[in-house]
Amino acid sequence: MKQCYFCEKKSINGGTRILLRGNYNPTNRTRKQPNLQWLKNPTGNGRVKACVKCIKTITKKGK
Repeated sequence: MKQCYFCEKKSINGGTRILLRGNYNPTNRTRKQPNLQWLKNPTGNGRVKACVKCIKTITKKGK
């Protein structure tokens, strides 16, 4: 599963609602994915997937 290594952010489901004759008809179910990028693991060897928000905060702490 696509998930951030640090904050465990993952995909969410969303949809649109169309008003038809007084009733809402839920249609067009879509899945929104987080912006995950490969990053060198700061605790050891290898790579992990992290969201861009976490990558920005990690690089800020390093300065």
